[in-house]
Amino acid sequence: MTARTSDWPGVRPEVVAEVVAGLSARLQKRLDGAAAKLAERPVAREGDEWRVEVDEETLLVLHAPGGVVVVEADVRCGCLLAPACVHRAAAVTLCPLAEAEVEPEVEAETEAETEAGPGPAPDGGTGSAAADGREGAPETPGGPTDRTAPAPLTTAELAAVRHLHAAAAAVLAAGVSGAGAVSQAELLRAAHRARLAGLHRPASAAVTVATRVRAARSGAPDHRLVDLVAGLRELLGLTAALAAGAAPVAGAAPIAELRGTARQAYREEGGLRLYGLFAEPVLTATHAGAVSWAVDANGRLSTIAEVMPHDDAAAAAPQAVGAGNRTVRLGDAALSHRELSRAGLAVQGATRSTGGRLGAGASVRAVRAAGTAWTAEPAARLWSEPAPAQVARALAAQERPYESRPAGSDLLFLDVTLLGTAATGPGGTPQLLARCTAGGPAEGAPGSPAEGSPAEAGPGGSGGPVIVLRPAHEHPDLPFRANLALLATAPGLRLRVIGRLERADRPELRLLAIGTPPGTPDRLALPAARAGRVNLGLERLQTADLAGPGPVGGPADGPTAPAPYGPPVHVLGRRVEQTVTTGRHALAPSEASAAADRALLRAAGLATAAELLDALRATAANRQRDVFGRIVTDDHEAFAAAWLAAASYTEELATALCAAAWSGEG
Repeated sequence: MTARTSDWPGVRPEVVAEVVAGLSARLQKRLDGAAAKLAERPVAREGDEWRVEVDEETLLVLHAPGGVVVVEADVRCGCLLAPACVHRAAAVTLCPLAEAEVEPEVEAETEAETEAGPGPAPDGGTGSAAADGREGAPETPGGPTDRTAPAPLTTAELAAVRHLHAAAAAVLAAGVSGAGAVSQAELLRAAHRARLAGLHRPASAAVTVATRVRAARSGAPDHRLVDLVAGLRELLGLTAALAAGAAPVAGAAPIAELRGTARQAYREEGGLRLYGLFAEPVLTATHAGAVSWAVDANGRLSTIAEVMPHDDAAAAAPQAVGAGNRTVRLGDAALSHRELSRAGLAVQGATRSTGGRLGAGASVRAVRAAGTAWTAEPAARLWSEPAPAQVARALAAQERPYESRPAGSDLLFLDVTLLGTAATGPGGTPQLLARCTAGGPAEGAPGSPAEGSPAEAGPGGSGGPVIVLRPAHEHPDLPFRANLALLATAPGLRLRVIGRLERADRPELRLLAIGTPPGTPDRLALPAARAGRVNLGLERLQTADLAGPGPVGGPADGPTAPAPYGPPVHVLGRRVEQTVTTGRHALAPSEASAAADRALLRAAGLATAAELLDALRATAANRQRDVFGRIVTDDHEAFAAAWLAAASYTEELATALCAAAWSGEG
């Protein structure tokens, strides 16, 4: 099934669940095949209606105001079996999931928007959160909070949690190859039930898993197996923790945090003086746009997003790049996102969420103001924190719910020296390497290095770890890859960079923006309008931009590859991923293979990993049969628990290895 999602409108998850549930058991078995055939039919759009000619006599119509099918009755088929026909179910199976409407850029008063409790509320969320298919932020500091202990799960909530856990376990046991439209619809039905019960965070996690399963089955270019594994781990972990909420464990997340809320909570900030840092494109399967980052006088980061749905995958990347030139929607500020990345804002009546998003309510006033260089305060203090401490902060933030992470918690602010390329990628592919150097005080401040001083010695000088620089987004129509290819031609060039941590057992950074560090003689030869910095996802570097006034020398000893990979965690991690891809039956190797894996892990001192792998294989093989030798269907509870334990162990060990690599202990 290779239908382009851009040919179809979006659809609400509960609509998919309702339509598929209306099929008979016989038609449910035919659903995947029917969807594959329907994907080959041309789709015509007339206003808010999408029309598909199933055959010479049957017309299928999807009414989607605003590009989203919101009720079951909006899917109409002309065949004799309608509405319980396979054509309607196949159509909603092909439509991309529209998890929630993007929160309006011009918001109502934030006090009215703040969700005070875990009960049901209208859907909403930040532009970036909605683009990622996630919602349900826990209450933020400063919003209305209940000082009393959260109530335990009600009977309805507990039933919804168990239903969702069973549906997720069934998807895991089937694997991507076996989780067809019926399994996905059951997961979406359980997610809708959980949302109605006020369990917004697990419901959102379930929709995210369903979206990623669809991407994996259709071969979507943005599919990443690691994202699907992480989504299933989060979903099963949430439902397991909520089901055990009656007997809380010391150190476990509170029930209110596990429940989540439907909308972001905003806090009044009064007057803010913001200084632009950089801007980046946002591109997902359903949304495209740009987000600007700014820092206030206290060093806290804030974001302003311009993210909108797209209905044409081919035009999504240009839409994201073009969004950088759109006017920032905040007060009376008349500047684009690219301009804001180099300028500033003076805001009155500001509101801000825990995630750092600035509210744009009617009472907010904002005007353009002067910006600041990366080498001057308050921006410069972001680079003063040691790299290992920044990595520890980013890794710790990953343990928190997505929407409640502080703004920029996953960003690293580093000074680096380019080393050129080396064959360190998968299969020996070349990757750009750089050596992390110590950041210093603001330019002109006491203790700042002078040009030619030892601290500013050439690329052969001592510094931090060698890191792999990767594009922040792999889409070929975004400038990231072309810009990194050009940077690879300038070994020895010193840069001040902003990037997003890529968790791996060697230092890796996804590059977002570059500038010139303080006291560097060979500065970037950028036009004055760029203020000494480049947004790598919105702007393209030119060869002349790298030709600074001083010569750019090569590294003293040539590119140095990062440290070799650590313990054989991949032995367990590979089995965890194989289960997600192929299903429960993937864990049935020969005894010799199992013994080899066990010996390799124990030899590396990973006895716990060996035990978890043995337990995972044992539960996968523990299938009861009836008197005729047929496998008896079970709830996959024991298998899901074993997989969750193995996946959680792999996650924690990968986090520890990443921290050790950046600190030089790996």
